[in-house]
Amino acid sequence: MSNFPSNEPVLVTCGLPYANGKCHIGHLRTYIPADIFVRALRKQGQIAAFVCGSDAHGTPIVVNAEELKITPAELVNKYHDHFENIFKRMEIDFSFFGNTDSPTNHARTNSIVEALIDNGYVYPKVIRLAYCPHDERFLPDRFVEGTCPFCGKLARGDECDQGCGKHLEPGEIKNAKCRICGNAAEYREQEHFFFKLSSFGGFLTEYLKTLGGTSNAINYAKEWAKELKDWCITRTLEWGVRFPDHDDLVVYVWVDAPIGYISFTEEWANNSGGDWEQYWRRESRIIHFIGEDITYHHCIFWPAMLKGAGYTQPWAVVASGMLKIDDKKFSKSRGYVVWVDEDYLDHGFHPDLLRYYIANYTSHTKELNFSWKVFQDKVNNELVGALGNFLHRTLHFTHKNFGAVPEGEVDKEIYEKIRSTINTVVASFDEYEFKKATDAMMELAQYGNAYFQSNEPWQLIKKDPEACKHVVKNCLQIGKALVLLFEPILPGNMEMAWKQLGLAGDVQSTKFEEALVEIPANKLEQPEILFTKLEDKKIKEMEAILDKRVKIAMSKEKRHEDTAKEEKPEISYEEFQKLDIRIGTVLSAVNIKGSDKLLKLEVDIGEKRQIVAGIAKSHDPAGLVGMQVVVMANMKPA
Repeated sequence: MSNFPSNEPVLVTCGLPYANGKCHIGHLRTYIPADIFVRALRKQGQIAAFVCGSDAHGTPIVVNAEELKITPAELVNKYHDHFENIFKRMEIDFSFFGNTDSPTNHARTNSIVEALIDNGYVYPKVIRLAYCPHDERFLPDRFVEGTCPFCGKLARGDECDQGCGKHLEPGEIKNAKCRICGNAAEYREQEHFFFKLSSFGGFLTEYLKTLGGTSNAINYAKEWAKELKDWCITRTLEWGVRFPDHDDLVVYVWVDAPIGYISFTEEWANNSGGDWEQYWRRESRIIHFIGEDITYHHCIFWPAMLKGAGYTQPWAVVASGMLKIDDKKFSKSRGYVVWVDEDYLDHGFHPDLLRYYIANYTSHTKELNFSWKVFQDKVNNELVGALGNFLHRTLHFTHKNFGAVPEGEVDKEIYEKIRSTINTVVASFDEYEFKKATDAMMELAQYGNAYFQSNEPWQLIKKDPEACKHVVKNCLQIGKALVLLFEPILPGNMEMAWKQLGLAGDVQSTKFEEALVEIPANKLEQPEILFTKLEDKKIKEMEAILDKRVKIAMSKEKRHEDTAKEEKPEISYEEFQKLDIRIGTVLSAVNIKGSDKLLKLEVDIGEKRQIVAGIAKSHDPAGLVGMQVVVMANMKPA
């Protein structure tokens, strides 16, 4: 029995796109299946809200904005508009698409944090944080780079994203250096606030037993629930949602970002006359679609925070597998990336083609490999050769010979085949198995092709026109079913096919069960081809673009490695022994006339030395007096 339609209100969300860069097809691995799922729910008679929005805070945005010499707000607005435009072009139809920097999200975040404080789940603690003495500021999250304490790989701020993937608390990263100036960081103490995640072990253990969604999310979360550590939920930043009563702190981005799900629901409800509390304060079915890399946040931290503040917890978490490009690990820095606008839409590819590829290539939880050649094969063999071929040959033959849908009954066998397909599709969507659902749909298209071919209507019309009408009527009924079933995956082309069938209304709002209602004897217009083959020339052009991007990236990487080798040659122990390294105290520092880079220093290293240093742009001479510096005492004069 299907989980839907449900008497409880249904809310579907997607992991928020981070407003710090462009949309690539890896993003769509989350958004397209979620959109398909919502469309399928509505075709089962389920009223469902679908919300998302830009993740507008966090240190990567601040770092990027500083490097670009623009404000964080300007950067966020640029990429918010970019994602919103991409989603519209890809037929991803959110009920509401917001922004976590909105006044509503600031207010809702403060309300939830205050509730957690009042309920005793937040406490202050003095911790050691990376601090840049050069820039004179603390270094939260992505402002600091260093070594992961667990696996030894390069880690950035709050997670080891190059190695083991572990969440890192402030102060855990080793060999810390400032991301902005590149200088070594030191550790200083500062008071921050922590969420008592460790208090929710019992709750999470029971909660995860009933949580719906995909097994990859739930199984990972069950392991993590065994070792819970309290989370630091504040950061020393100017950009973000202010922590209550502390103007020098903002809440951690993983606090206010998921709260965006609530504030977006509020804004949608305010615009549509709905009630946001029916989703977040009462029994409901909240379904989160995410990438599996943010499972911890959605299955552990987020439900605990909701429980602590008195809100409804998620009903299901659906986590997609990761992405490969041409069987290589997805990597923007190494060129293994396909951008949705410049590589796909701007080259004239229809959004439906990629929607089908993402839905049908593999199970939702498994790794998806994108290859232009495989993409071409799936489009040409399945969308063109099976689905498009059946719909066009049926419509073309009917229009040419009859001009309208013939009168007469549809065979019981045809209805049974359609009913069986609907049941398989609905059951597959219930399990978030988009490939199983689309495979069942495509099998119906192949069944239709086989039925058309075996009955040879082009011969039958010469011998028995009435029998021919009967065959055509059966084919058109299959066509109607296919259009309804495929609409969640191929909304643009199926809307066109619906009109070609002469059917009233719009296919998007027509339920699956309508496929079992006899197609009316409508007049038909001259049909247009729905899908066209992708030519080898075009695919080779796209492969060349990707190859060029990879080669450029590899060349940059090699130059970087070569430069690093040149800058850091190994020296022997005997050579090291020759170095006379001393700690000295700066006695005076003055600008050198005619230079904006050089300072003349007088330094006491046991004896007084005059030193010229190229640090005028980064240091005020007066501030250097009394400072201790490292001096190479036996360096030859320049």
